[in-house]
Amino acid sequence: MATELPQRPRRTNGATQAGTEPQTEEAEAAAAQPREERNPRTMLIKVTALDMALPLLLYYGLRMLGMNQWLALVISGALPLARLAYQVVRERKVERMTLFSLSIIVTSTLVSLLTGDPRLVLARESYFTALVGLWMLSTLLAKRPFLYAATIRILPEATARSWREDWENSPDFRKAMRLMTAAWGAAFLIDAVARVVMAYTLPVDSVPLLGAGLLVVMLIAVVQFSKAYAKRLAVRLGRPGSA
Repeated sequence: MATELPQRPRRTNGATQAGTEPQTEEAEAAAAQPREERNPRTMLIKVTALDMALPLLLYYGLRMLGMNQWLALVISGALPLARLAYQVVRERKVERMTLFSLSIIVTSTLVSLLTGDPRLVLARESYFTALVGLWMLSTLLAKRPFLYAATIRILPEATARSWREDWENSPDFRKAMRLMTAAWGAAFLIDAVARVVMAYTLPVDSVPLLGAGLLVVMLIAVVQFSKAYAKRLAVRLGRPGSA
């Protein structure tokens, strides 16, 4: 999900700074604890496999064994819940995004259990993507938008330092972060609407696969948009070779 934007030298009053980092909130937080560097592509592949591929395989496997659609959907949909619960136990802490995801999955699962309608179970996926999209868009009103706040945590320290300085000093960079956050939020909202339409108009057994395909296409589209915009931003900042 991370969009690589160019790095630049650290400056203080026009001079390159040798060792002192700008005193921003992120800088102080980074100094207070070691940074855990993670590869965004590896994280995306891992989440895709655990939260998309495995539930799909389980659903279609249970259907091949003769299980009815509603129960197969409920059981396969519980895998992301199990992963998040394991993550909380392993890390012994609950981050806001994890708590948000858990609350949505638990609520939608309980609603599904109170009905017997497989189409309602399919439509529940739209609840999560819709709320994620709205939450991303809501961060446009916050001090820092979603894409900046989420990505800077997993960047290498040198790149993160460059991002912090660009955020403080470059209006173009701040505009780019907000525009790309808006694109991500809009993509999730489009996905949510499409999932509801598919859930109530298409054959039940085709919807899980089509829904997964839709999400992949939407993510690819928004990632490519983000990369293209990042390259344009690099040119405006005078660092085309780093885009």
